[in-house]
Amino acid sequence: MDSMSHSKNEEAETKEMDIRSMSSSRRYVHSARYLHKVGVPPKQNLFQEFKATVRETFFADDPLRPFKDQPRSRKFVLATQAIFPILEWGRSYSWRKFRGDLISGLTIASLCIPQDIGYAKLAYLDPQYGLYSSFVPPLIYAFMGSSRDIAIGPVAVVSLLLGTMLSDELDPVQNKPEYLRLAFTATFFAGVTQATLGFLRLGFLIEFLSHAAIVGFMGGAAVTIALQQLKGLLGIKNFTKDTDIISVMKSVWSNVEHGWNWQTIVIGVSFLSFLLFAKYIGKRNKKFFWVPAIAPLISVVLSTFFVFITHAEKQGVVIVKHIEKGINPSSVNQIYFTGEYLVKGMRIGVIAGMIALTEAAAIGRTFAAMKDYQIDGNKEMVALGTMNIVGSMTSCYIATGSFSRSAVNFMAGCETAVSNIVMSCVVFLTLEFITPLFKYTPNAILAAIIISAVAGLLDFEAAILIWKIDKFDFLACMGAFLGTVFSSVEIGLLIAVIISFAKILLQVTRPRTAILGKLPGTTVYRNIQQYPEATKVPGILIVRVDSAIYFSNSSYVRERILRWLMDEEEQVKAECQSTIQFLIIEMSPVTDIDTSGIHALEELHSSLQKKNIQLILANPGPVVIEKLHASNFANLIGDDKIFLTVADAVSSCSPKPVQEQV
Repeated sequence: MDSMSHSKNEEAETKEMDIRSMSSSRRYVHSARYLHKVGVPPKQNLFQEFKATVRETFFADDPLRPFKDQPRSRKFVLATQAIFPILEWGRSYSWRKFRGDLISGLTIASLCIPQDIGYAKLAYLDPQYGLYSSFVPPLIYAFMGSSRDIAIGPVAVVSLLLGTMLSDELDPVQNKPEYLRLAFTATFFAGVTQATLGFLRLGFLIEFLSHAAIVGFMGGAAVTIALQQLKGLLGIKNFTKDTDIISVMKSVWSNVEHGWNWQTIVIGVSFLSFLLFAKYIGKRNKKFFWVPAIAPLISVVLSTFFVFITHAEKQGVVIVKHIEKGINPSSVNQIYFTGEYLVKGMRIGVIAGMIALTEAAAIGRTFAAMKDYQIDGNKEMVALGTMNIVGSMTSCYIATGSFSRSAVNFMAGCETAVSNIVMSCVVFLTLEFITPLFKYTPNAILAAIIISAVAGLLDFEAAILIWKIDKFDFLACMGAFLGTVFSSVEIGLLIAVIISFAKILLQVTRPRTAILGKLPGTTVYRNIQQYPEATKVPGILIVRVDSAIYFSNSSYVRERILRWLMDEEEQVKAECQSTIQFLIIEMSPVTDIDTSGIHALEELHSSLQKKNIQLILANPGPVVIEKLHASNFANLIGDDKIFLTVADAVSSCSPKPVQEQV
């Protein structure tokens, strides 16, 4: 009985062990059977691919969505509102909104009038042309623009850039009529450039100038503009035409003994101190935003009255003298459409127009984000382009969004673009009735106003933040700044563009790669440098490529992976661990691949075969997997070597850990 009982117990134990073994085996088979394979997307024909690419490139915001399923009459209304947004928001306009726009419009008008006179001098134009540019362009923008807060008019950086490039072609004193015609021509082509970019929906092109480069360029331009104002602030008559800091300082110090005018210095420094103090009050308490806004006009009134009663102009104080009375005369027949200056006007217009567009886009987005509304970048470009085209035909030079005026407009409580209309109306009244009163305005006060205005373009906080975030960005920032200050505005701009493109090329040609390890207690694989606790899998090297693989970087990616493998083999040999048998490439960040990229993978596969190492791919995206199949590379390495996740790939390479986990 005992032996029979013992035999039955042994039989039961054997069956139980078999059942456990079968259960474990089934679980493993079940696990292996349900490993998800990488799906291949349905194949698109050439037309569908081209259509999808064009749509995402030029129509990512789906501008035609409001027109879907609408009757023809409604489509006409929507199209008209798209061109003139004022017809849409104007229907809900109220007296309450008008009060806000009226106050803000009057406030920015008090700021823009003295600034416009000074900025016109930066462009080597007569003062009235600055006022003209704050009359017609703001009216056009109010009807076509989509920003509620941006204030339109001449700005310091564009005025300086335009004046510098124009004066390189023609002398603004000896060839005054031709110089003026070239300015109108440049303004016309600046507008054409801006409107064309908007119509063709090419707004993304202005994004190639990085934020860091813009910060540096604007800061350098601010220093250059301030240095140029030393002529008016110190009363120097014989001043250099060069804009670099060395030439300017030489010119300043060479005139110390006989060139400086102490009456001019007293006026300039006194009112500059007053303007800077007003700015300080406005920054300390936002309720007093109106103090720095009206301070320039107060300075102009007081200094003009002072010069008038003391006849300081007889003591060497240079005054504005005559400002042409009346609104903008037509300048259609003054634009060069033929001749040698046509190409020069086009070149200057394109460059100045792009800079004006960049500044306006940055300002519009900044204030739109503050008020939580959206602006259409392409509509903005069309609006800015149209106003400059019309402006060139009405004696205006390039106008764009002014940051200082837009900030005042925002803080004054503007509700819509009607604030630009109010400002334009005030400028109209000024041109018609008040311009003779500016006769005795000293140039020193205009210099002081410009210096105080451009001081805000020196953004030290942004430069410090750029240094903390990205050292290469800081190099771009400083390159643009130093190029502008020590050479010229054009050189600074050129350096900004070159460094911005260099950064793009560097990122494209030298993408980041990383070695991945397994986080303890998980099936998650992460960069071992970021997560030191992540452990490498014995016999397996896992590499992640953090970029699309194109002709520009395919060779580098292949060589970098082989160098990772070489380093890993040396480390394994030194530590007497198991040799590398599998190389897994994590391809989730690889958004695209071209023929050069696939050829690089083929060469990598060939190199690995010679080392008896298997190449395995993990999680290629839809575009990548489609191209891998189209090129037959998927068949070359085998469909069983392409996995959905790194964890699946690792479990396939070493099934033992998977069994243990189950």
